[in-house]
Amino acid sequence: MKLPKEILLSELLNYSVKGNTSLNYGNGENVWMHPPVHRILGWYSRPSNFDLKRNVWRLNQISQIIDNDIYVKGDPAISDLATLNRFPNLIEANLINLNGSKIGIIADFLFEIKTGQIKYYLVSRANPKIPGSSRWKLNIENINDQQPGLVFCESNSLADLSLIKSSIKNEFLQKGKKIIDRFDDMKNIASNRLEDWLEEDEDITQNLDNKQQIFYNNDRKSRSFSDKKEDDPWI
Repeated sequence: MKLPKEILLSELLNYSVKGNTSLNYGNGENVWMHPPVHRILGWYSRPSNFDLKRNVWRLNQISQIIDNDIYVKGDPAISDLATLNRFPNLIEANLINLNGSKIGIIADFLFEIKTGQIKYYLVSRANPKIPGSSRWKLNIENINDQQPGLVFCESNSLADLSLIKSSIKNEFLQKGKKIIDRFDDMKNIASNRLEDWLEEDEDITQNLDNKQQIFYNNDRKSRSFSDKKEDDPWI
């Protein structure tokens, strides 16, 4: 299967790592990156929940991706979590605005599989581990500086960034607003039709009244003429 040109880090970590002999090395746990140049070097997986060692992989070891599995070439480098935690990493770093205030957390990023070059970061408003939370796009050009646990940007708030994925709450509110707007439209249409119907009914009633008045007036005229005919001796 042909490898995708670009992939999200969260997708990479969700794959189960397997060797050529179908040996399962566990799911991805975190990234191995070089923050100053915004490049990913590899990632590491955890063989089991009770294993203290970690399998470290380079990007060029990826051979193919099939369904929920990512197949690798060669053997991993063995390390431990304490050592890997000392590696610089921008995931879950606080995003700081121009005024020095925290406006979000780095939750994910899109990168090229072939080069490892990061295209852009995804920012979460709060805890990025909350499922269904919103994601905003942070371009590399918008970053002024980065330190361990901190990323400084030129924006004032998340409203200055592009919304990539809306949260379940926002989608629910938007759908609810659409339903309310549709209901208002239907109500307005019904009101307009009712007003038109009442106006038509009023016109019909008015026409009937006019016809009745004309009929009565004509009847009165004919009666007055006949009465005059009886009283007139010359006729």
